[in-house]
Amino acid sequence: MKKVLSVLLLFLFVGTLHAADKHKLFKPNHIKKVMKKATFWQLKNPKHQLYDWTNGAFYAGVFAAYETTGSKKIWNALIEMGEANEWNPGPRLQHADDHAICQTYIDIYRIEKEEKMITPFRETADKIMTTPYKTGEIRPITWWWCDALFMAPPALVKLGVTLGEEKYLEFSDRLFKETYDLLFDQEENLYARDMKYKTDWKEPKREANGEKVFWSRGNGWVMGGLALVLEELPADYKNRLFYEDQFLRMAKKIKALQQADGLWRASLLDPESYPGGEASGSGFYTFALAWGINNGLLDKEEYTPVVEKAWIGLNGLLQADGHVGWTQPIGADPRANFSNDSWEVYGTGAFLLAGSEVIKMDW
Repeated sequence: MKKVLSVLLLFLFVGTLHAADKHKLFKPNHIKKVMKKATFWQLKNPKHQLYDWTNGAFYAGVFAAYETTGSKKIWNALIEMGEANEWNPGPRLQHADDHAICQTYIDIYRIEKEEKMITPFRETADKIMTTPYKTGEIRPITWWWCDALFMAPPALVKLGVTLGEEKYLEFSDRLFKETYDLLFDQEENLYARDMKYKTDWKEPKREANGEKVFWSRGNGWVMGGLALVLEELPADYKNRLFYEDQFLRMAKKIKALQQADGLWRASLLDPESYPGGEASGSGFYTFALAWGINNGLLDKEEYTPVVEKAWIGLNGLLQADGHVGWTQPIGADPRANFSNDSWEVYGTGAFLLAGSEVIKMDW
């Protein structure tokens, strides 16, 4: 009953806000205010190891919040995180999750220019490139789950661009293409989370309405990762069109799946079974679509209303104390297991990334 009431209150909030004072949500001062509010609450409520993939996503958002607000307090938190980790990736050599935090190391390095900030990841990347990957049943390739496309490619591409060494971009291209070939559904223009969610798996999964299972956050990871990669790649890079094509196809599909409250459900093709907008997937979509508009990949007139509705919806998920509610817990598929009290660091990261692009739009 409490969950149903929370959903109704969210709809009421969004509807009232849309009719009354929605435009304040798009003013730069408001966006900076809510970004700071979410950042500081999350920094006061840490979770997981600082090198963990969850914090890789969070600190990508924290760096975006620093760039947006110029807050010295946020900058100090970034430095403290890096020093606490000794600028190391996670301990698993070939696991993409353990490379996500390195995106932020490189962002900080570009400002501070201290070699210690990128040397450990550079050494790790070199070792990965010469170490054969041990495959398994659902692990026929290195990046065998779609989440990996947010975790590792932006870090590798940032490293290559920063050092002027194309080998890192080419390595990322090869592994990304393997994941695309394995998990991208050419009919739906969405990614299966992993092989177990493909229709040709030995025990195929379907949603209650008979549709294929496409997890919102999983596809959010991909779209967020695509935006971060495209942000880095030179305009004339030989494989850039491969990423642009995916981004455009996914953007069109995601646009069509947006719900009335501006958000997306945990299951993209069976929204009725998963009531309540989910913060992490919705945040990454808002970020990616706003980035696409700001960088000329998406038509402004067509996609601005999508981002507008999404940002209004996301603001409705930000709770009074500063936590981003309605975030699905760690998992691998759609679940109806979250409420306004549910938060995770990656939900905050997605919210911050979204705000960092929404503020750049011409409202």
